[in-house]
Amino acid sequence: MTMSGSRPVSVAQTGLRDVRTLTVVFADICGSTRMYASLGDQAARVIIDAGLGVIAGVLPEYRGRLVKTLGDEVMCVFADPSLAAMAAIEMQARIAAARPGGERLEIHVGMHHGPVLVEGGDVFGDTVNAASYLRAVACAGQILTTEATVVALSRAMRVRTRPLFFGVLKGSTAESAIHQVIWQADTALLTDINVRSHNLVPPDEGGVLVTFADSTLRIDMQRAELVLGRGEACDVRVTDVFASRRHAVLALRRTQVYLSDYSANGTFVQRANGAVVHVFRNEVLLEGVGDISLGRAFDQPPVQPIRFRRDRRALYRV
Repeated sequence: MTMSGSRPVSVAQTGLRDVRTLTVVFADICGSTRMYASLGDQAARVIIDAGLGVIAGVLPEYRGRLVKTLGDEVMCVFADPSLAAMAAIEMQARIAAARPGGERLEIHVGMHHGPVLVEGGDVFGDTVNAASYLRAVACAGQILTTEATVVALSRAMRVRTRPLFFGVLKGSTAESAIHQVIWQADTALLTDINVRSHNLVPPDEGGVLVTFADSTLRIDMQRAELVLGRGEACDVRVTDVFASRRHAVLALRRTQVYLSDYSANGTFVQRANGAVVHVFRNEVLLEGVGDISLGRAFDQPPVQPIRFRRDRRALYRV
């Protein structure tokens, strides 16, 4: 806090930084990759932009503010968590009714209420990361939120939620209930939840750092895929003649990163304990720390190892 005469001036008033309590909502259009592949870039872009327009069109009615669009998703904030939940419900309803270009669209939504750092119209912090993480965990047609958010809702909105499973949010070591916000008028098709089950959704364990030679790349929400191989277009390019041009792909799926092999000679993954997995036209989950060799076993020199390790920074940081 700084002083201007006898009147205190908060950081918010200086225009530099402002810490506020807001509800952050991410709404993401499902299946955009498939759409681009089947319809072509131009046609798919028109349809996705129309869907984003439907989502953004909801915001003024519920006093929401558009922060930014990220590819095929919208990030927005609300001062009132109940209005945020109502907006998320309306987003789902309008998307379900819209058929831009004759295509049926679906979205998955994550929302979390808590303190955020506001800078120049953008927002940052664990609340943002948690909302983005829940968006990734949510299935098509779902709205997921946290127990802390549900507590902040009005009584009328709380009755439209139900606990779904448990999770550990970034910045916390304790499990908390993850809730579904029910937007469907007809709930007969919703799956009943087995209250005796203790289902724990995989936590946000951070991104994956991939290092080769002197270059390090990070897989996270901003860059969800890396192509490994001998081809010029690969993100990580080796020179080994045993490596295929497009040899393998590292891809983010929700909270985990998988290696998929597409090669002629297979991919070798060595764990930190020395155990080696040979992946051929199949896939494997990348956990912890290890090395990848394209087309060549680790006891067949000269190996060109590609190092990977989980990064503790939030996977779904924005």
